[in-house]
Amino acid sequence: MVDWNLAVATATRLMRPGPDVSRDEARAVVAELRRHARSAEEHVRGFTNLGTPETHDTPLLVVDRPGWVRANVAGFRELLKPLLDKMQERRGTSPGNVMMGAVGGKVTGVELGMLLSFLASRVLGQYETFAPATRDLPAGANGGGRLLLVAPNIVHVERELDVEPHDFRLWVTLHEETHRTQFTAVPWLRDHLEGEIQAFLTETDVDPTTVLERVREAAQSLVGGRPEGEEGDEGRSLVEIVQTPAQREILGRLTAVMSLLEGHADYVMDGVGPEVVPSVAEIREKFQQRRAKGASRLDMALRKLLGLDAKLRQYRDGERFVRAVVDEVGMEGFNRVWTSPNTLPTKAEIGKPADWITRVHRKPEA
Repeated sequence: MVDWNLAVATATRLMRPGPDVSRDEARAVVAELRRHARSAEEHVRGFTNLGTPETHDTPLLVVDRPGWVRANVAGFRELLKPLLDKMQERRGTSPGNVMMGAVGGKVTGVELGMLLSFLASRVLGQYETFAPATRDLPAGANGGGRLLLVAPNIVHVERELDVEPHDFRLWVTLHEETHRTQFTAVPWLRDHLEGEIQAFLTETDVDPTTVLERVREAAQSLVGGRPEGEEGDEGRSLVEIVQTPAQREILGRLTAVMSLLEGHADYVMDGVGPEVVPSVAEIREKFQQRRAKGASRLDMALRKLLGLDAKLRQYRDGERFVRAVVDEVGMEGFNRVWTSPNTLPTKAEIGKPADWITRVHRKPEA
């Protein structure tokens, strides 16, 4: 169904070159990011009261853009295997279907590679929750997981923003280390998230040809589509285009969780930042402007198609939720969110933190 090797090769061939650095400069950046990750781990743990040194069993990998692509393809391959197996069964094993499947796998591999080449130059860091261990990419012993820092992208953005490099690198690692702390300190979180994603994929009960047609229709909207201002698939992300009513319900829960995780990471980054990052105010202001500004029309269309605009809303809405809850009940009161899946906020509660506080912190009736 997907030629994964072709996806990696396509992304590597099409991705933009990284910033111009010497070999010695590159080694220095990698070493500094590793040092910052170790110190960020302590800062995050102290600020959030989550986890212990023993819970951080997942590796840190400082990678280049091709390394990020290989890591994500390995994760996609693991996470999507049940769905792709199901679609393969629906397709059948007749010679004609097998041949069409081989051709379709090449096409899908190229399309996936094109999307990954777009993303590979934009991601600064990532906690890979469902990462399987490979020969070149180690993962955590208990169910996978690894923290990736994409060195060339960090260098590119710090130069683009014209900020102090050492401060910016620590600031980025604070955000990413918060994600590692979330998953290593809350053992049930990974399984819960995987269960929701697999439930979403299980509900995908459409013919593979239909899926590809919808994806291609959405892609065509990037280069023409409907007249400007007319509603259509170009206004929705890939996930929204192919979902069923049952999937919308699951996606609502996933959106709430992702808003919580991203907003919590931003809150921690800003909370720790003033003490350890001298120029944090300048960095934050310039980075927010960069997030909001976007780039070309094509870049903005791709962001919409891939759902990246929704991710930006998650940062904003989630951070507001975390801040409001901590202001009202303190950090320990907020940390009740990590008790079980039942104490996670709903999508509605992300927008109304007082409702979550009432539900989770309400006093038992006499």
